[in-house]
Amino acid sequence: MACRSDIDLATLHQNRLEERWHYGLAWCGAHGSSQQQQLTHYNELLIRQSGNQHRQRVSKSGSYYKVYDANNTSAAASRVKENAAKDHQNKTLDRLDDDSSYFTSTTRRRRSGTWPRTRSLNAPSPFQQFGPCGRIMKNSAMVMQIQDPASQRLTWYKPPLTVLVIKKKDSQVLLPFVQLVEWLVQEKNMVVWVESAVLEDKLLRDDVKLDQESAKFRQVHEYYSGVRSRFLALREKLVTFKDGRDDLTDRIDFIVCLGGDGTLLYASQLFQQSVPPVMAFYLGSLGFLTPFQCDNFQDQVTNVLEGHAALTLRSRLRCSIHRKGERHRDSLQQVSNNLLKPSLRLHNYSAVGDPTFSNNNCSSYSGQSSANNSILVLNEVVINRGPSPYLSNIDIFLDGKYITSVQGDGLIVSTPTGSTAYAAAAGASMIHPSVPAILVTPICPHSLSFRPIVVPAGVELKISISPDSRNTSRVSFDGRNDQELNHGDSLRVTTSIYPVPSICAQDQISDWFDSLAEGLHWNVRKRQKCLDELSDLTASGSEDTLDEFDNLKIQDS
Repeated sequence: MACRSDIDLATLHQNRLEERWHYGLAWCGAHGSSQQQQLTHYNELLIRQSGNQHRQRVSKSGSYYKVYDANNTSAAASRVKENAAKDHQNKTLDRLDDDSSYFTSTTRRRRSGTWPRTRSLNAPSPFQQFGPCGRIMKNSAMVMQIQDPASQRLTWYKPPLTVLVIKKKDSQVLLPFVQLVEWLVQEKNMVVWVESAVLEDKLLRDDVKLDQESAKFRQVHEYYSGVRSRFLALREKLVTFKDGRDDLTDRIDFIVCLGGDGTLLYASQLFQQSVPPVMAFYLGSLGFLTPFQCDNFQDQVTNVLEGHAALTLRSRLRCSIHRKGERHRDSLQQVSNNLLKPSLRLHNYSAVGDPTFSNNNCSSYSGQSSANNSILVLNEVVINRGPSPYLSNIDIFLDGKYITSVQGDGLIVSTPTGSTAYAAAAGASMIHPSVPAILVTPICPHSLSFRPIVVPAGVELKISISPDSRNTSRVSFDGRNDQELNHGDSLRVTTSIYPVPSICAQDQISDWFDSLAEGLHWNVRKRQKCLDELSDLTASGSEDTLDEFDNLKIQDS
């Protein structure tokens, strides 16, 4: 949203004073001379504001403007009357308070106090004026504005060349995987990236010692002989990476997932900053996040590569663990990691069979997400009591203010995408992924009144173990990286600025409700019969028929 400069606001403020001055003349004539003091106040204030405006213009442009002083009061008053008459019918929309000191940053900060962080994630930017006089105060805090979700569509400012194909570990995915990779390489001339573990799949290798395998495996290996031969012809054209070792930032243009919801979660984990557009095909069990079918995948992928697709920006949570007594040491380590970042960008990615990474480089970049001690999650972060027999006692703070304590099995902090996962099983509401929110759900709380709550996406949650807790807790991120939270440790959770752009098969609304209906059988029940479908007994309403019905009931009993 375009903001006016301070000089423009001063001009608007002068117009407001002129309107007040013009209104004061009529009011004074109607109510007598007792109101003359207010008119004089407006007159003096207007002259002072006019002088401040001229001085600002002189300092900005360097040209000369005549500034009226106290001796030119009558001339300024006559000029103000003329301007007020001309501008009375042209009322401005933006007005501020009647004091020139309003435009100083010190006064703004003093009047507003501490400014809260404001973010508008995946939602239309709200109109910032309220009525003829009120508006949101400008501040130095960053406000992220994203267009209306209904109009979010994918576009490529340059043709995508590299595609990352992620598949689940299942033999039934091998055929569509090889067909997709073959089509992308031969028809679309794209550079295909796959995980290095794909090349180690025994069903895709010819050098497996079958005599050491089971009879069932030998049968399956023989069944996929045709698929294996097609894959081996493409093997040398593929580029591989290894999770935890190679950095994929700014190297992938497009992601295709073949499998279930876990493949999308894995793609989110690989990119701890900006995520390329993700197209997920349903080849798993639930498929809540995979709207595409593999039938006729060529046309579907072509439409996406041509930019004909809607997007759902799935927000992620930025989580960081702060250990007790390690803040100073972590800050020093972060400074040292920042010094190493330029050299870490010099990694060379090679094709299969040509490893160029040393052990030192691999271990250095595996800690990319830990350099700033944070990790991004797509579904949820879970704090639980682990193997302890005691209840978890967890304190929750919101933007530094204590909210409540959880006494139960644990706590789930989830995104709108994760509201249909573990949080839904714990009794939380299901939230559309375009809603900017964070969902806080207790796990089996020892309280009948503790219900799940939804907080704004821009807040920061601090979760710590209560000092009087009998045990420690465990924390996991999207079901991975399980760690222990000790007394004095804290977990900070807020919304990340890097969402996952999930490509829609239809649109944001249809895809989500189709997933609710097909994956979770949402609101499935037998249909209530209408009145026309009822028996003649209900339709007639005669006393004779009712008596016969009562007799039948007695006989049946």
